[in-house]
Amino acid sequence: MADDKNFAVDFYYAMKQAVTGRVSKDQKRITEKKKNRSKPFDAGRDPISASNSIDSLMQDFRWQSQMEEAELFVRWAQIVGDLNAKNTQPENLANGKLTIRCKSTAWATELRLMQTQILEKIGSSFPELEIKTISFLGPDAPSWKKGPRSVPGRGPRDTYG
Repeated sequence: MADDKNFAVDFYYAMKQAVTGRVSKDQKRITEKKKNRSKPFDAGRDPISASNSIDSLMQDFRWQSQMEEAELFVRWAQIVGDLNAKNTQPENLANGKLTIRCKSTAWATELRLMQTQILEKIGSSFPELEIKTISFLGPDAPSWKKGPRSVPGRGPRDTYG
């Protein structure tokens, strides 16, 4: 019963503050009283080690998968080799699909032929990411659809890469 009364009082003061924008003297007194209830040896006041707090933060905010993804992007040269890494760059990882941007369509074709080996290396090094497919994209072609006198149609026929 006392909890219902406290809830009703708290609700009344919260609504009053929301409507008027002011806090009453009674509400200030109640909030100060709640602050003063804390005691040094109460439950939940024990010190927590830094490693435990970081681990709990990683779990609470689901940062572990983001850290694994960043580790994959950083170690890309170790997975595909230095020469391939100079000409490719991982762009995105979503829903088990890794997207790689290549400098030319020739590099995209080359890595497409090596796709199974790359998937095996990623699967053994980063099993938590659960990457199922890899998409290799060539460079973006320039758009010819700009200006007031653009003509409908496909435009020039060049592969750009």
